[in-house]
Amino acid sequence: MKKSYLLSILFLSFTMMIFAQKKPAKSVFNFDFETIENGHPKGWNSYGSETYRNVLDSTVVKSGKYSVSLAYQEGSQNFKALAFTLPNNYKGKLITLSGFIKTEDVSEGHAGLWMQIDPSLGFDNMNNRGIIGTKDWTKYEIKLPLHPDKTEKIYVGGLLIGKGKMWLDDLKVTIDGKEIQNLKPYLKTVFPAQLDKEFDEGSKISSFDYTSSQIANLKMLGLIWGFLKYHHPKVASGDLNWDYELFRIMPKIISAKSTSERDAIFTAWITSLGEFKTTSLKEPKDKIKFKPDLDWITTSNFSNELTTALNKVKTAKRTDNHYYLAFYPYVNNPDFKNENAYAKMVYPDTGFRLLTLFRYWNMIQYYFPYKNLIEEDWKMVLEEFIPKFLQAKDEIEYTLTTLEIIARIHDTHANIWGGNAVLNKFYGSKFGVAEIKFIEDKAVVTRFYDDKLGEESGLKVGDIIASVNQKPIEEFVKDKLPRTPASNYPTQLRDIANLVLRTNDDELSIEYIRDGKKSQRKIATYTTDKIDIYKFYQDLNPSFKFVEKDIAYINLGTVKKDNLPELWEQFKNSKGLILDIRNYPSDHNAMYILGSYLVHKKSKFVKFTKGSLKHPGMFSFYTSYNVPNKKDKNYQGKVVILVNEITQSRAEFHAMAYQQSPNAIVMGSTTAGADGNVSIISLPGGISTMISGIGIYYPDGRETQRIGIVPDIEVKPTIEGVKMGRDEVLEKAIEYINKD
Repeated sequence: MKKSYLLSILFLSFTMMIFAQKKPAKSVFNFDFETIENGHPKGWNSYGSETYRNVLDSTVVKSGKYSVSLAYQEGSQNFKALAFTLPNNYKGKLITLSGFIKTEDVSEGHAGLWMQIDPSLGFDNMNNRGIIGTKDWTKYEIKLPLHPDKTEKIYVGGLLIGKGKMWLDDLKVTIDGKEIQNLKPYLKTVFPAQLDKEFDEGSKISSFDYTSSQIANLKMLGLIWGFLKYHHPKVASGDLNWDYELFRIMPKIISAKSTSERDAIFTAWITSLGEFKTTSLKEPKDKIKFKPDLDWITTSNFSNELTTALNKVKTAKRTDNHYYLAFYPYVNNPDFKNENAYAKMVYPDTGFRLLTLFRYWNMIQYYFPYKNLIEEDWKMVLEEFIPKFLQAKDEIEYTLTTLEIIARIHDTHANIWGGNAVLNKFYGSKFGVAEIKFIEDKAVVTRFYDDKLGEESGLKVGDIIASVNQKPIEEFVKDKLPRTPASNYPTQLRDIANLVLRTNDDELSIEYIRDGKKSQRKIATYTTDKIDIYKFYQDLNPSFKFVEKDIAYINLGTVKKDNLPELWEQFKNSKGLILDIRNYPSDHNAMYILGSYLVHKKSKFVKFTKGSLKHPGMFSFYTSYNVPNKKDKNYQGKVVILVNEITQSRAEFHAMAYQQSPNAIVMGSTTAGADGNVSIISLPGGISTMISGIGIYYPDGRETQRIGIVPDIEVKPTIEGVKMGRDEVLEKAIEYINKD
C-alpha cells in the first residue's frame, strides 16, 4: 500500500487549488460539459502546468455537443487537471465517479479520473491503474468510502500526467448507486462537543520548566484521559469536546503538589462525568489475539478511590456508537472520526502538542492491531515523549518529534503523509538526478531520472555513494533511522534511499566509489519541474510475456483481471509461471481469478483480527478468506512469486493467496511487512498519518506484519548486476524452473 509520492504531490496541489476556486452559485451539475460560460464548461476549474492545452472540444465527443480535452505541449511539466467541486455534502457509504475517456499517445505518466474528499479523508487518481497509449472512448470509474459527518468538500475530475492527449466526457457521480442529482444534501448532526469553542485559538497552557514528578503526573493524565475517551459512555455520546476537556484538567494536574492531590483531582473529574450503567465483561466468542493492557489501573499505586472509579468505568456498558470512533463496514478497520486536525496551528502550543502525543498514543494503545509487535512497553514510550513534545521549540522540531513516535510502532503504512509542508522544507525541495537504492548495504546509483543530466553529473550506474556533504552514508542512515517509520530494516533503507540526494542546496558534495576507487565531485540538484523524480513509479513493463519458450511471466503491477482468461489460454501448458509482485498490484480482484487457476482445491489463505468498541484494546479473529478453485483450470507447472521491499500491503496479500498453489515458492528478499486496510489519523498542526487497521495472518496464525512474506529462496540484487543491467532475481527464477 502506501502509495506513490506522486499521489502526495497531486494531493497537495489539489488542496492548494481548493482555496482559490469559486464555489458554483447553484447546485448545478455540469458533468457532460454542455453548459458553457465564457467559452468554458460552467463550474469547472483547471490547474497544474499552464503550458498544457485545455480546450472545449466540439469535434471529438462521446455524446452531446462538447467534451473537454487536455493535451501536452513541448516544455510542459508535471500534469494538468480538471476539477469540479460538489456543491453539497451527501449521506451514504460509497461515492462513485464514472466517465468516458479517450486517449492519444499518453506516455511517461497516465490519464485518468480523480476524486478527493477533504479534509484528508480519501483520494484516488488512478495512479496504479492509469490509462496509457491510445484508446478509444472507454468508461472508467473510481470509488471512495464516504464519511458524511467528517466531510467538508468533495472534488471530482480528470487529469493528464505526462505526455499525450486525453478527452473527457459524460461523467456521472453516484452515492450507493443513486445519481447525485436525485439526492438531498446532507446536513450534519451537530453534537454538543462541536459547540465548545473555548480553546479554538489555543490551549491557554504555556511552556513551563517541568519536574520529574510533573512528567509522571502528565503520564498518568495521558493514560487516564485516553482510557476515559474510549471507555466512558459520556465521552462516547459526543456531549463533550474531549480535546478541550484535556485543557481544562491539565493545569490542575501540572499544579498538583502530591500524588494524593493528583488522584483526588482525577477522581473528582471522573465523578463529574456522571453516572452510567455497568455490565459484566464478557469476552467475545471469537478467538482472542490479545487482550487490553489495563494492568496499570491496579499497579500505578493510585488511591483506592481513583482505582475504584477507573475499574467502574472499565465495566461501563458500551454500545457500538461512539462519537470519536467507528469501524468501516465490511472491513472493520477503525475510523477515527471527529478528530480535529487544527490545521492552522502549524506550530501548536504546549497543550496542543501534548494533545498530539496523548491522542496518537491512545489510538495505538486501543486500536492498533499490531501493538503486540511494538517490542517495548508502550507506556514507557508515553513517558519518554512527554519531555520531547514539551521541548519542541518550533514547527520543525514538533513535526519531527511526531514522526519519531510514529516510527516507534514499526508499521510501513505509518508515516506523515499528504505532502507535509514542514517536512518538505526540512528534507529539501531539490534532488540529485540519480536514483539511489541500498544494495549490499551500500547506497548505489541504479538509474537516472534524466539521462542527459545524469551524464552531465559524472556519475554512472553502479557507483557507490560513500558520503554526502562530508557525512558518511553510515552516519546518514543512523541519523535517519529513528524518524523513518517502517516495519523492518530493509524497508527503512528503501525509504532512506530517497533522501540521500535530497536537499535545499543547489549542489551536493559527494564522495563515491567506482571500481574500488574513491573520487569526489559536486553534483547539481534540481527541482521537480526540471527532473521527474516520479518517473519510475509508473510501471510500463508488459503485463505478460514469455521470458523463455516455455516460461511465462505475469507483471501484477499492470495486469487486469479481465485479461486473465485470455492469458490462461497462453500459459496453461507452460512448465513454469513467474508472478512478479515487486510492485503494487493494479487490480486487486485479479488475485482471485489468477489464484483460482493456481490452486487445486479451494484454499484458505488468510484470517483477520479486528478491534472492539465494547472492549477497547482487545483484538479477536473474526473471519478468513479462501482462494477459489476452478476445477477445469489447474495449473501444473512451477510457480515462482517474486518479492522485495517494494512488495507492500496489497502486494503481500496477493503473495499470500498465490502461495496456496502446491507448486509455488517465494523468491526474492524481505517484503515491507505492512498488510491490512489503512486507517487515517489526524493530528494537530494538520499532520496526517495512518496505521494498518486490521490484523492479517496466515490461516495457522503466523504473523505477516513486520516479518513480511518470507522468501523460500532468498535472492538479492548485487552491485555488479546493477552495473550490467541484469535482473538477477528474475534470472534465478528462470534457472529454478528449468531445473528438473
